[in-house]
Amino acid sequence: MSAVVVTQDTETLSAIHASSFPDSWTALFFGALLAQPGVFALATSETYPAGFILIRVVADEAEILTLAVKPDQRSHGHGRALMTAAMKLMIESHVERCFLEVSVDNVAAIGLYTRTGFATCGRRRDYYQRGLGHIDAIMMDRQLKSAS
Repeated sequence: MSAVVVTQDTETLSAIHASSFPDSWTALFFGALLAQPGVFALATSETYPAGFILIRVVADEAEILTLAVKPDQRSHGHGRALMTAAMKLMIESHVERCFLEVSVDNVAAIGLYTRTGFATCGRRRDYYQRGLGHIDAIMMDRQLKSAS
């Protein structure tokens, strides 16, 4: 697996996101997010990334905004590598706590987050739209040990 790198390639981020989620984000939307202070995208490769993670750091807290891996590249350790790199970046940024939201039906992602130290801390009812209905989001968090 390639080293995880910081990226600004909004077209690639959008394409990978579209392959992973029913409500994909546009390159323009990714550009607007990345223009904000404290927002970082990490990808599995600079040239042909299999996946990426987008995080926002504000003071001593961070939020994982999204994580996506191409369907044909799943179960190869890319998600774990992205989570590990993101946690390292957060610790270097003196983040003490990280949050995320995940759809209750995304069993693979919930497993990844649990294996990387996240625990359920709440639930948002009807958070995601699915067709004509809605589905809940599980809120998860993890305490981090800052590099002092």
